[in-house]
Amino acid sequence: MANRPVHFIWLLDCSYSMQGDKIARLNYAIREAVPEMRAVAHDNPAAQLLLRTVTFSTTAQWHHRTPVPVDDFTWQDVQVDGMTNLGEALHLVARELQSPPMPQRALKPVLALVSDGGPTDDWREGLKAVDATPWGRKAVRVAIAIGSDADRGVLQEFLGNPELQPLDANSPKQLAAAIRWASTAAVKAASQPVAGDASGTAATMVKQPYAPPVLDDDDDDDVW
Repeated sequence: MANRPVHFIWLLDCSYSMQGDKIARLNYAIREAVPEMRAVAHDNPAAQLLLRTVTFSTTAQWHHRTPVPVDDFTWQDVQVDGMTNLGEALHLVARELQSPPMPQRALKPVLALVSDGGPTDDWREGLKAVDATPWGRKAVRVAIAIGSDADRGVLQEFLGNPELQPLDANSPKQLAAAIRWASTAAVKAASQPVAGDASGTAATMVKQPYAPPVLDDDDDDDVW
């Protein structure tokens, strides 16, 4: 059976506003979600799930630069540092969404943005760079807003689809649920064949074939 890659890229806010319980819970939630991602990948043998991570704070950098097959992936905790240079992170990702280095014969990539605050650089230029790439336009996008004061407008623009909303994570419990959903449902959606040609020349944004859940309020004492 043909095996086509699905590139899953985390974009993680590691600014100082994430320090303490938020970053600890984020690390825990992703680490716990990896086995579920493996299970999803095993249920889709036609797709090869490859993981990478970009962190952004005062600078943006690859935390996992080389795409790692999910079966070999080990989560390495991220740390907080400084500002919120989301635009720089989006530029990094945009350079990877060209063909090459992305193979033409791939399934839709997944871009999962997790953030709790307003960007401190020109993030719209970064978003334009992603939207200008063939795979950026086709990507399944997920956005998780950490805390009740998160800048949802930025996350909404990242999604690029008015029918989709960022997932609210206002407590550790909701963050774990959001990470779990982003790690599994989005991968399932991305594992479907790409409509149209494989060269990624579609001129318009592709409607996402999934519906993010509404995460219920919980009774956690710890609310962000």
